[in-house]
Amino acid sequence: MLVFLLSLPHEGSSVHGVVAQTQILFLDQLTAHRDFSTPAAGWINFLWAAMTEFWLISAPGEKTCQQTWDKLMVATSRTNSLSTNHKFNIPDLKVGTLDVLVGLSDELAKLDTFVESVVKKVAQYMADVLEDSRDKVQENLLANGVDLVTYITRFQWDMAKYPIKQSLKNISEIISKQVTQIDNDLKARASAYNNLKGNLQNLERKNAGSLLTRSLADIVKKEDFVLDSEYLVTMLVVVPKTDYSDWQKTYETLAEMVVPRSTKQLFEDNDSGLFSVTLFRKAVDDFRHKARENKFTVRDFHYNEEEMKADKEEMTRLCTDKKKQFGPLVRWLKVNFSEAFIAWIHIKALRVFVESVLRYGLPVNFQAMLLQPNKKNMKRLREVLNDLYKHLDSSAAVIDASMDIPGLNLSQQEYYPYVYYKVDCNLLDFKV
Repeated sequence: MLVFLLSLPHEGSSVHGVVAQTQILFLDQLTAHRDFSTPAAGWINFLWAAMTEFWLISAPGEKTCQQTWDKLMVATSRTNSLSTNHKFNIPDLKVGTLDVLVGLSDELAKLDTFVESVVKKVAQYMADVLEDSRDKVQENLLANGVDLVTYITRFQWDMAKYPIKQSLKNISEIISKQVTQIDNDLKARASAYNNLKGNLQNLERKNAGSLLTRSLADIVKKEDFVLDSEYLVTMLVVVPKTDYSDWQKTYETLAEMVVPRSTKQLFEDNDSGLFSVTLFRKAVDDFRHKARENKFTVRDFHYNEEEMKADKEEMTRLCTDKKKQFGPLVRWLKVNFSEAFIAWIHIKALRVFVESVLRYGLPVNFQAMLLQPNKKNMKRLREVLNDLYKHLDSSAAVIDASMDIPGLNLSQQEYYPYVYYKVDCNLLDFKV
């Protein structure tokens, strides 16, 4: 599903068409009644956001903004169901001077890119932290307590966070400082949590995997060893399953001074078994060499109760620390994803306002609108919009996003006769 955000001139007033009403009702019902407790909820939520793209556009006001809205509704939803449309409310902001607006246009483009990157980083890190519960990611990615589609389609300017009595530049600086702080905090929190997680994973790897490399501390017991002997020592040998019989036949003759009938199988995995064997200390080197020739691997292991206890305590400590940090970290990510996403949509609103004034002039008179295109008819919708607004800029039809036009910052963004910005709610780099 796709949504476009537009701003257009005022005209007259009229009632939404039946098709548009049905589409909007369908959207509202989906966003209002999704059951997050069902097993499929995570998958549905992911698909909901992943399939949703918005276009934010504006065009100059005619007699009234309502007339502009009505024209768009007739052209895109009442007769051909090309899109579901929503008015996008932008308050009366301070215009400032032309020079400030021109400079701010470039600054907002860069800020838009930066804030979008932070939004995506927070969302992606949420997925990383949730690990095996990634199907629950989307239900945690909310803006002001509602899902992203609902927030965007019902957007209201946050007067408390971004006072409209401030200049446009000041508002953009407030957003920049806020999101920069979120970005810095994310780096610090992610670094601390990743270090903890990495240390735990290293310990877990030591306690898993092949008998050739894994830790043996949780396998062996004190009674498996001859300890505190001046002459005897117990060694641990990894023997492939296919060579068990060879081991039993040959281990006593691999070196002199091997204690007869001293071998014992302590553990077995899919490929090998772990055997103990006791011999005199002076025969260790010779035994190790002959064992290698016979494809038996002697593990370098010395039974030390204190070290083994310390390793287990470290594992327990790291597991406990990770659990303690997990909840607060997820809560921080939820709160700051919401903050960053809200800031991002406010930047889109600022860009629509600034570009509308620069293109259409004063007094300020435009209608901002959000379009949710029918995915199958996107090309046709774009053609209809161009036909509807081509009179605003006859050169727009020949301007391509790949063209480098001095003095015109397209920011790798398509250029149309109307002000246009895309908001893509697919914020994650993985597929559920």
